Amino acid sequence: MTLSDSVYAWLGLGALGAAVLPRLVARRPLSLPLVFALGGLAAYLLPLPLPRVDPVRDRFWAEHVTEVCVIISLMGAGLAINRPFGRRAWSTTWRLLGITMPLAVAATGVAAWLLLDWPPALALLLAAVLAPTDPVLASEVRVGEPTDYEHDEDEVRFSLTSEAGLNDGLAFPLVNAALALFAVAGAGWSAEWIGHWALVEVGYMCAVGVLCGLAVGRLLGWMFFRAGWAALRLSEHREGFVALGATFLAYGVTELLHGYGFLAVFTTACTLRAAERAHGYHQVLHDFVEQVERLLTAVLLFLLGGYVATGGLAALTWQGAAVGLLLLLVIRPVTGWIAQARGTAGPRERIVTAFFGIRGIGSLFYLAHALGQEDLSAFDRQLWAVVTFTVLASVVLHGVTATPVISRLDRLRRRRARSGTAEPDDDAVARERL
Repeated sequence: MTLSDSVYAWLGLGALGAAVLPRLVARRPLSLPLVFALGGLAAYLLPLPLPRVDPVRDRFWAEHVTEVCVIISLMGAGLAINRPFGRRAWSTTWRLLGITMPLAVAATGVAAWLLLDWPPALALLLAAVLAPTDPVLASEVRVGEPTDYEHDEDEVRFSLTSEAGLNDGLAFPLVNAALALFAVAGAGWSAEWIGHWALVEVGYMCAVGVLCGLAVGRLLGWMFFRAGWAALRLSEHREGFVALGATFLAYGVTELLHGYGFLAVFTTACTLRAAERAHGYHQVLHDFVEQVERLLTAVLLFLLGGYVATGGLAALTWQGAAVGLLLLLVIRPVTGWIAQARGTAGPRERIVTAFFGIRGIGSLFYLAHALGQEDLSAFDRQLWAVVTFTVLASVVLHGVTATPVISRLDRLRRRRARSGTAEPDDDAVARERL
């Protein structure tokens, strides 16, 4: 048996597992990513002919495979959100982005600087890499699927999904700031990079990402639902793979214009969703994207488990593990709670939203990307060890707790919304604040 034969067999088992396992683990304190990570760990500990996983050696592939997974998950998240875009409707999202994200990056950077004794630029890079959240790795805490109702999403699921959809792109300026700081550190301190960073990498690139997303989303919305030529009205043909076309078009065009493609993809998805909100074609697009996303996530988590089994955490120290645990157990919950003070969510909802700051595929992408921009060979194994540990700790912690915690909130909402013997509809349940 050759290595390629073994790979095909494992791909086949993985695809079947990605189809079967969600139903087996549903409503249980167990998540699909956790199962695949443990499966990868077990498989690589056995004497099987499997390819060696090394994201440091194969940085190019690590960056681009995780990149594809992130942009597809962003399209799926945007297509699933039913709530119309707005300042008040998305108020919790703005709080998490504007308060929690910078506070968490600052606190994580200080923790890495003090505990790991790393240079400030490297500590900031680690904090920026760990900044994006990823509810894909615990499906219970993200919105479900497109529906005809605009307000049937509870505040916890909506906030965590919309936050992840936007902070996956907003982490780019933070990573670039750390790289710029690292580049000037060797030649002596200089603040000249700050002006260029603020104008170009924050202002211009974020604006291009949002504007391209709006333009592509509106163009595709017109084409899918209102084009005069029947061949262009793809909503009538019910082909789900078109969602991949929308994803790659928005991402590619934005990157060619030197904008942030992650922002563009999520903006495109939300704009496309708003083009004809009640149309059933959104369900077709979302279902196809979700299936591709599930396959990619299963493969990546399996390989991440394999990386751990072959020594991926050899460079991890107790200080590095402490930084990851501090982020998950202290920094994110505290900064998440601070951001929601006097917000629209109830006290229980604020606690849950603050706690479920899940780290995942986005962090793996940003680390692989950063290591391709600067020579960090003296720290690359340590960085991968800390980030891998943090992601796996999040997969375990949040994957095990998501189902019981969210299920309890759902029961409490339904109980409060029930009037006499009448069963409340989804809108009434979602409006309840706990």
